[in-house]
Amino acid sequence: MIQSISDEDFRRLVQFIKGRYGINLTEKRQLVTSRLSSLLTEQGYSSYSDFVTNLLKEKDSQKIELVLNRLTTNYTFFMREPEHFEFFTKVILPDLVRKHQRDKVLAIWSAGCSSGEEPYNLSMYIKDYLGVQASQWDTRILATDISQKALATAKRGVYELPATVPESWRRKYFKQVEGSRYAVSPEIRNNVIFQTFNLMDPIKFRLKFDVIFCRNVMIYFDQPTKDALVRRFFDATNPNGYLMISHSESLSKDTPYTMVAPSTFQKVQKK
Repeated sequence: MIQSISDEDFRRLVQFIKGRYGINLTEKRQLVTSRLSSLLTEQGYSSYSDFVTNLLKEKDSQKIELVLNRLTTNYTFFMREPEHFEFFTKVILPDLVRKHQRDKVLAIWSAGCSSGEEPYNLSMYIKDYLGVQASQWDTRILATDISQKALATAKRGVYELPATVPESWRRKYFKQVEGSRYAVSPEIRNNVIFQTFNLMDPIKFRLKFDVIFCRNVMIYFDQPTKDALVRRFFDATNPNGYLMISHSESLSKDTPYTMVAPSTFQKVQKK
């Protein structure tokens, strides 16, 4: 039987995870203990004290990831929050294609991509929009997550598809592999670059981004952490580029971005 977590051990664990990954668990004591107790048993611990002490001392990336995977939800699906995709195809894509007629490069980042549905979904919309011209463009999407487990699923690219995925897309962008499971086509798979990235780290990618998708990620952060991340996103966004967050999230009133649609923000270039 695992002993209940002491105030001091809970504080140490919460402080460590927030400091490293921005995830705020201060008000989630019951969630922490209910989700970690089985992990302690699996790892052969009888007390939280030893577990937390070793975790903080060893800083073993695999153990830390096991903890993060228990405490956060990597739940996502194709066509999630379709209003975003509609705005992306009707407003953002035409704007970007006009802007990039010369270099034919779109810079899009799926930040906190989880198991990969979002960047693959975006690739399908882009390929559909560009049609026969798609091969002339570099539309590769950067997709990052902190979880190696989520990224492994994303790279495999095999999913149960929800009914909302159009039949034409099932035929065009997927191949049925077993029962109700479908594999993403090589054309779509090759349009996404998956990388491990901690959103608490400085953003130092080669290009600035035309669009950053960061949906259902900041729900885990407190306001100061969110504000600091949004500032880093802003600095990494091209002039007149966009940030899209989840409908369940919001930005501070003093955000440097300008809201242009629900949960959609733009880095408006001052004239």
